[in-house]
Formats: sequence, structure tokens, C-alpha cells
Amino acid sequence: MTALPRGRQFTAADLAAMPDDGNRYELVDGALIVTPSPRFRHQRLLGRLYSHLDSTCPAGLVVLFAPFDVRISELTVLQPDLLVAPRTAFGEANLPGAPLLAVEVLSPSTRHIDLGLKRSAYEAARCPAYWVVDPEGPSITAWELRGGEYVVAGTATGAETLTLAAPYPVSITPVALLD
Repeated sequence: MTALPRGRQFTAADLAAMPDDGNRYELVDGALIVTPSPRFRHQRLLGRLYSHLDSTCPAGLVVLFAPFDVRISELTVLQPDLLVAPRTAFGEANLPGAPLLAVEVLSPSTRHIDLGLKRSAYEAARCPAYWVVDPEGPSITAWELRGGEYVVAGTATGAETLTLAAPYPVSITPVALLD
């Protein structure tokens, strides 16, 4: 059994002590976020997006899928569904600092967290690009960091194609990510 801290914020050390029980544990400003394992449709879409990003990824960059910790600080540790970062930036256990790109696939249990808390945490950490994919549209919204704030770099729904330059040139058609 894991003892939870009382009267203080959660830390990365507390997070490392959490059980391997199928849940995803993340921290945002010392607050613990627990989400269930993703469902089939989420994972299927994620697999297709990973394959697409990985096949277009330039040498020197790596595309990874969750669970893999992005340690923004001692009080903020996130697990984006997908991330892109330089190969040289990774530690064995985590990515210490913001990736070049963080991607979240929305689900009913994570929608508000992904669009609110996590988006703000990546923005504050100066993550250059943040994408959110909604399987229900299907749609994708991409933000880029400009002047320290996220601005919409582009959106696409259904059969529309979104072409982006960051973190490297790539085009994505949301409906192609679904079965």
C-alpha cells in the first residue's frame, strides 16, 4: 500500500512510489492526477498517429508514446500520449524538461485535463508545440508557442488535411487515424 502525503504537495519522488496498477499518475503543480488506462479506440488512433509521426521523423528526433514521464519540475510530471524530443534530451527514466511536441488524445475522462491543466502546464514549460486529437470529430488542433503563449497553428476535422511545420514538416488527416 502506498502512503499518500498529508499537508503538502505531491512530488516526483511521491509519484515514483505509486503502484503499477494500470492507472496513469501525473502531477501538475503538486496535484496528483489519476486517469484510467486508455480504451481501444484511443489506443488504435494513437498507434496510427505514432506510426505516421515516426515515419516522417527526422534523424536525431525520437517519437515516444505513453507511459513515459516528462519531468517539467519536481512538482509537475506529465505523460503525454505522444511526444517528440531530441534523442540526446532523454534520460533513462524520463525526459527532463519539455519535449518539442506533446500530443494528447481526448477521452471523456481526460478532456478537461488535456485542454486545461496539461495545456497550461506545457505552455508554462515552454513546450514549442501541443496537439490535441479528438476521436469524436475526428479532429486535431495544434498550438505553437509564440511569445511565451500558445496560439492555434491549425485545425482540421474529418477529411481535411492539417499541414504543420513544427516540430518538423508533417501533414495529418484526422479521419485517416480511425478504423
